[in-house]
Amino acid sequence: MQHEPVKHEIPAVDDTVDYAIQTRDLSLWYGDFQALDNISVKIKKGIITGLIGPSGCGKTTLLRCFNRINERYGNVTTTGEIKILDTNIYGSYVSVGQLRRRVGMVFQRPNPLPISIYENILFGIRVHSPANKFSREEKDGMVASALREVKLWDTVKDNLNQRATHLTLEQQQKLCIARLLPLKPEVILMDEPCSALDAEGVERIESLIDSMRGDYTIVIVTHNMAQARRTTDECIFMLLGELIEHSETSAMFLTPQQDKTEMYIQGRYG
Repeated sequence: MQHEPVKHEIPAVDDTVDYAIQTRDLSLWYGDFQALDNISVKIKKGIITGLIGPSGCGKTTLLRCFNRINERYGNVTTTGEIKILDTNIYGSYVSVGQLRRRVGMVFQRPNPLPISIYENILFGIRVHSPANKFSREEKDGMVASALREVKLWDTVKDNLNQRATHLTLEQQQKLCIARLLPLKPEVILMDEPCSALDAEGVERIESLIDSMRGDYTIVIVTHNMAQARRTTDECIFMLLGELIEHSETSAMFLTPQQDKTEMYIQGRYG
């Protein structure tokens, strides 16, 4: 039996729920190609939400909308509305720099700067804050706190002046997450953060992400269905630029409401 077509509408406001991200009728084109088609969704504050779907379905494009990074690529047209923490991110009063301070991003492959571990952690603070705003003691505290939060302090505390590119891939990815933290982001976007890691590295990064639940709103793109089940509270399934289904992760994997979702989860395409 075929399910009724899904309607892409934002549910009625629930005053008991805090939403970190809300989109309404969000569409995006790369030139003449439409990558997102009328996406309306609400992502709850403080949970881990997964974006899943086959390659080319629009999940990374949607993720990159949330900090306006798509605009770097040129020839991009966006319509609709995105609110991050109740702020319209396309408002004329919104600074892209300040948006990206509140909404951090972690990429597929670690991208530490070719400078010391210590200076990597402070890079964002130096970009966004006046020179000499913080004392050496304050900066030392930021570095130690960020590295402890990502469970890297004990490994690198005696080598903070070492070039960050000398770390293992797992350590580099942890460092890239740590680099966001002195800016006190409220939302962290992760685009397949484990794709470059071995099995042990994946396990440790997943453990780190799990430990951040509640302190941050995390949106993670993943192709790995087992990872989505393990790490996320809710999942959004996308296909051909459309949002097909959004529900609690357990419900999506056990009782999907849409045939297309069920087919994808069962590995029948994608």
